[in-house]
Amino acid sequence: MNDSELSRPRPVIGLTTYLEQSQTGVWDVPAAFLPQVYFDSVTRAGGIAVLLPPQPANPAIAAGVLDRLDGLIITGGKDVDPARYGQSSHAATDEPRPDRDDWEHELLLEAIARELPFLGICRGAQMLNVVLGGTLHQHLPDVVGHGGYQAGGGVFNAVEVELHPQSQLHGLLDGGTAPLAVPVYHHQSIDRVGERLVVTARSLEGVVQAVELDGVPFGVAVQWHPEQDDADIRLFAGLVDAAAQYRADRQREERS
Repeated sequence: MNDSELSRPRPVIGLTTYLEQSQTGVWDVPAAFLPQVYFDSVTRAGGIAVLLPPQPANPAIAAGVLDRLDGLIITGGKDVDPARYGQSSHAATDEPRPDRDDWEHELLLEAIARELPFLGICRGAQMLNVVLGGTLHQHLPDVVGHGGYQAGGGVFNAVEVELHPQSQLHGLLDGGTAPLAVPVYHHQSIDRVGERLVVTARSLEGVVQAVELDGVPFGVAVQWHPEQDDADIRLFAGLVDAAAQYRADRQREERS
């Protein structure tokens, strides 16, 4: 990105973060955490990245935050609490993180209400589905019979997915008819699809890999990890472009 591009007004994109025990120097404390590849992808796509740590939330607080944003990314991380979709925890499901679940729930509801452009990534796709009344497969190996969607040890596997040809996702990724290889690291997946969501990508064996929110300019969520492919920022660019349009439309309304 050159100096001219950096000087242009750029949309502000909020990214949710994890609250994790972290060590640095003499300190060993809970801290907001997000891998650099997430916000690097936003800045390379032309946006300004702002980190949103888990915190007490209600509709007014979520609205106050989103008033200052042009786009939102719900990032990956620990499993969504199964109680939110009426299930008991599987033995392989992470300990609940109610602080993050509550925070992202409020942010998503408010983003949907105001049609703020958003992108869900891995957990973000699952959280969106749960917020809209859907359910999850808590342990995908029980469903497909193998662990190929999560190799473990921080190693991302490549899985081929088929994009729905009439989807926004297909357009963003210049999809043809051939499957697209994407980096995955998840042991859960969408089961019953939430209200207003449309499945727009599946793996070759039928596992849901992307959904889109019907009736909004940009509401896309993928089960894979686009931030792990530094040669392909098209999903982030799509979000940033939609956020720039949202910002322009909002400023036009404020002037009228």
